[in-house]
Amino acid sequence: MERYIVHLDMDAFFAAVEQRDNPGLADKAVIIGADPKGGQGRGVVATASYPARKFGVASAMPISEAYRRCPQGVYLRPKMDKYSKVSKEVYRILYRFSPLVEAVGIDEAFLDISGTFHLFGGPAGVCIKLKEAIKKYTSLTASVGLAPTKMAAKIASDFEKPDGFYQVKEAELLDFLWPLDIAKLPGVGKKTKKALNGLGIYKVGQLARFDRNILEKYFGKQGLSLWLFANGVDSRKIEKPGAAKSIGAEFTFPKDTADSFRVEAVLSQLSEEVAERLKEAGWRAKNISLKIRLEDFSTHNRSIQLIKATNFYNTIFKSVKRLYYNSGFFGKKIRLIGVKSEKFIDFTKRDTIFDEFSQLKKEKADQVVSAIRAKFGKSVIRRGRSL
Repeated sequence: MERYIVHLDMDAFFAAVEQRDNPGLADKAVIIGADPKGGQGRGVVATASYPARKFGVASAMPISEAYRRCPQGVYLRPKMDKYSKVSKEVYRILYRFSPLVEAVGIDEAFLDISGTFHLFGGPAGVCIKLKEAIKKYTSLTASVGLAPTKMAAKIASDFEKPDGFYQVKEAELLDFLWPLDIAKLPGVGKKTKKALNGLGIYKVGQLARFDRNILEKYFGKQGLSLWLFANGVDSRKIEKPGAAKSIGAEFTFPKDTADSFRVEAVLSQLSEEVAERLKEAGWRAKNISLKIRLEDFSTHNRSIQLIKATNFYNTIFKSVKRLYYNSGFFGKKIRLIGVKSEKFIDFTKRDTIFDEFSQLKKEKADQVVSAIRAKFGKSVIRRGRSL
């Protein structure tokens, strides 16, 4: 049976939501992210509207660079609660068209419509009706790609942005892929592209015709994967909804700091946020990680495996604090710091026999704090160390 995979990408999602809610921003260069502070701000761009993109502003760009390129832009801080609410509306629409929906992010998803397209007038009919429903119920636009594979569908969705639709039929798959720059393939970043260029490979077609054994020699398993992608082979299925693989939070300091007191205060705040999100998701984490980005932009990660999975603040904070002081970067100037939790187990399950009475008392206290915050807001209770 022929596969029909849809990739949906909401157009400039965060900025589009702000423009929808404030019509005065409709044609403005709206940039969602950190405060640029007259070109001296820290952090990065989360989303840029299409008028802002004409000035070369792009996602993940340093906010200072965005301000240099577009000082007249409208700079707004992200409102994640609002964007999350809109995202849930979009996902409710997606499930009307297929039960096989894979959430890639808050503004991006894959659908397998191989078994449902006949209900909506064909594969292209699904895409058109899907776009119409999103526009009707959210007043937002989405770009959609339709193809036999996830890889090709994702590439196709980027072809006619914004508010676009592009279909790649199975018989046309290689004709579609081979003229593309190799950077279009998933997994080809700047370093991989440079290495492939060094082998004389610039287009997907050249990669497809290259000796796969040489690619495996240079790039290992990634080399074989890229060769298969270039030849149109992508057997990845839609992953059904499940637990997130990680839950984390990061903070960029307004100014690089070596002040351990400030670093601890931020780690405390981040640990609180991660703990609350774990509780909301109903998970405990077995692995806690610390991310440190130094003033030279080098990024380092440290992690610890816990004896008992956790979802409360005290354990997470003590873990990342220990990682910080043992990292080798204590006393060095830090630009960004992050806390991440991984390897989840269900909240209701025990993973050790060490659920001592004192541990349960701590959990009770944490649950009370969470309940108060849920009712009255997260700012009503703050730990002294986080201030």
